[in-house]
Amino acid sequence: MLKDYFLFSFNNLRSRKLRSWLTMLGIFIGIAAVVALIGLGEGLRSAINAQFGFLGGDIISVTATGGLGPPGTGVVDPLTDVELDAVKDIQGIDNAAGRIIESGKLVYNNKVAFGFAASMPDGEERELMEHIFNLKAEKGRPLEDGESGVVFLGYAFLEEDNPFGKPILPGAKVEILDEEFTVIGIMEKKGNFQLDGIVLLNEDDLRELVDREDDEYDIIGARFDEGADIDRIKMDIEKRLRKTRGVDEGEEDFSVQTPEAILESVNSTILAVQIFVYIIAGISLLVGGIGIMNTMYTAVVERTKEIGIMKSIGARNSAVFTLFFIESGFLGSVGGIIGAILGFSLAKGVAFIGRLALGSELISADIGFGLIFGALMFSFVIGSFFGTLPAYQASKLNPVDALRYSK
Repeated sequence: MLKDYFLFSFNNLRSRKLRSWLTMLGIFIGIAAVVALIGLGEGLRSAINAQFGFLGGDIISVTATGGLGPPGTGVVDPLTDVELDAVKDIQGIDNAAGRIIESGKLVYNNKVAFGFAASMPDGEERELMEHIFNLKAEKGRPLEDGESGVVFLGYAFLEEDNPFGKPILPGAKVEILDEEFTVIGIMEKKGNFQLDGIVLLNEDDLRELVDREDDEYDIIGARFDEGADIDRIKMDIEKRLRKTRGVDEGEEDFSVQTPEAILESVNSTILAVQIFVYIIAGISLLVGGIGIMNTMYTAVVERTKEIGIMKSIGARNSAVFTLFFIESGFLGSVGGIIGAILGFSLAKGVAFIGRLALGSELISADIGFGLIFGALMFSFVIGSFFGTLPAYQASKLNPVDALRYSK
């Protein structure tokens, strides 16, 4: 019996193809938006979490925030050896290193690109930087202590579509801030556009290049001991640096970021975007649902005499209700299926194009069975819900009045 209901409903919708497709338009646009954007958001979240673990989740970073902008753009009161030593003395800190980050131009093959150059410290502090970045060479070798006039580049410079029109190989000569350097090696691909586009120089070279004082840093990275109380360490660092920099609580000219805080900030941003997507998609689904209700009301009016014939030969109210209820559910479900396919294809396409264009694994689509199943169920519920009232109205028609009805 149920099979007959579905077959009859399907044939009714197929006989009104244009109206059915227009009715489903709002549904599959909404579902496509949900599947595509939520899938891309989850892919971004997973990629960031993976990159975070790859870079090391045992690092606390300290940056100077008072001044003209972020590291590389100049600060009024940079970090110094005083702050670096203070961080190293905190209980639970294994090691810490200061770094310079400077924005500027790089010239190769008579073409210019702009980016960031970062310093590599010497001695024990170099080991910490190697841990943070997992420095391994795809070609050539990494920087070594005491070297001068050489540079270690990120993987993006090895690719054919880099800004210079051809790959940069070890041994090539490049200009950084108008000074010539020899490329000593290319870093392994990290799948992170910042690391893949990095320019690493030994600290003495970069200090001389940008005329920075020997004890100035833009950022301090500190590795904490396994099992250490991160919140306590963060509070101790903030307390110690307030004292060394002579600032009161709430007026800090520095920022201390823990791994958890960074992840929480990123995830909160992604969640806010996803909520916005839900709202926009919800409006689209609401419009689609109203369209289904309007279509079903029209169908009830057009098929009034048909309903009268059904009732006159013994069809119960429940049978008429079920028939129209299934039709509205069909409209929602088919719209959901098309929307899910469209959203899946759109998300995968955007991720593929993004990876080709930016060379970053951060742009990915994570579309699981749960997301697809939830979208399909929700589209069926939308269709059924908005079709309930027209179906109820159809079931309550008086068969005599229905048979007398004429358009």
